[in-house]
Amino acid sequence: MSSTFQSLRYRNARLFFVGLLVSNVGTWVQLTAMGLLVYRLTGSSFEVGLATALQWLPMLVIGAWAGGFADRRRKYRLAIITQVLLAGQAFLTALLDLTGVINMPIIYGLSLLVGVVNAIDNPARRGFVTELVGPGEVSNVVSLNTAVMTGSRIFGPAITAVLVGPLGTGWLFFVNAISFSAIIGALLAIRTRELFPAPIAPRGGTPVRDGLRFVRSSPTLYAAFIVFAVVSTFGFNYSVALPKLADERWGSDEYFGWVLAVSSLGSVVGSLLTAGRNPVTMRWYAGMIGLLGVSGLAMAWAPNAALGMLFGIPLGLGGAGMVTAMNAISQTECPPEMRGRILALTAVAFLGSTPIGGPITGWVGDVVGPEWSLAYGSIITIAALGGLVWWALGRYPDRGSRIATARTMIAPSTIGPAPGEHP
Repeated sequence: MSSTFQSLRYRNARLFFVGLLVSNVGTWVQLTAMGLLVYRLTGSSFEVGLATALQWLPMLVIGAWAGGFADRRRKYRLAIITQVLLAGQAFLTALLDLTGVINMPIIYGLSLLVGVVNAIDNPARRGFVTELVGPGEVSNVVSLNTAVMTGSRIFGPAITAVLVGPLGTGWLFFVNAISFSAIIGALLAIRTRELFPAPIAPRGGTPVRDGLRFVRSSPTLYAAFIVFAVVSTFGFNYSVALPKLADERWGSDEYFGWVLAVSSLGSVVGSLLTAGRNPVTMRWYAGMIGLLGVSGLAMAWAPNAALGMLFGIPLGLGGAGMVTAMNAISQTECPPEMRGRILALTAVAFLGSTPIGGPITGWVGDVVGPEWSLAYGSIITIAALGGLVWWALGRYPDRGSRIATARTMIAPSTIGPAPGEHP
């Protein structure tokens, strides 16, 4: 356990993670409430998928550029600015809902607004996380960051499930707005002299193309990124698939929040298990993808909400384990001055793919059936895993069925020294 939580020996890391946890509980309250609001306004999974897609469309369009933008600036200051802007958007959403003005066009506009800010915040905030600890603990702090992000899902959806009936969605948006005070306060309380700031990338040049070339030059990272993008596009659309699945198969759309909350228990376990691994291997990454695909199929045809929640535990474990492993592998393999860009590329693959997968998932739920809106993505996930294993066996036949660590599968000349190593 000491190795799992080693980053918490830094005061700045403890402050940041406490603030992040509180803030992200509020974020998940709003995300869950927004899904319910759209579904109740329209009764359509496609509309839920469209609203979700618009929220992440800016990540797809400007996400890679935002990584270069973050690498050229102090991520600490940029993170404070983006968190203040996100708090303002939450207050505006609450005000419009509580006054009864909100409708679908307004929701679409608000989704785009928060998407633009998130596209810049994501590489800035996640890049700043690596500055909280020494170079040798980057993998651990990145994994703990994912654990905190996923852990907040335990409480956020459950709070929504309990309070959406008596309070309505408007006051839940207000809860999210207030929760941003925790992360903003934590950032302001950080001792900047105790940070480990990454070098600021020089202005000019081709930062986005440099990041893409780096990933392309590493066969292992390239294969991992492709699989990650495919699985993220089709296998991570719970917020689109579950409202209708809960309503039509399990009897009430309020089970949506409970299933998300229970799956988040698995997410925390998956993130912490990955945080305790040094190094994080491609074999672990592949195993998490397999667990995600199989448990998604099981949840799709769960006959009741109780079994749906039960299958949600391995679903969350596999999903969070995959995301955490991808972040850890990519961050330990890239030079410090490129971390913002590589984080942005993983965010584009994970979140920026939602504008593609979200509407498709919603259409499948409306036309084919709510079960298939979850199942089709699980089938694609399993197929992507098969492709990754086939690639590994073809490229490294001497390793048999074992998928090795990322570092041993990449030529040293393509990655440079590891954190803490000398050239």
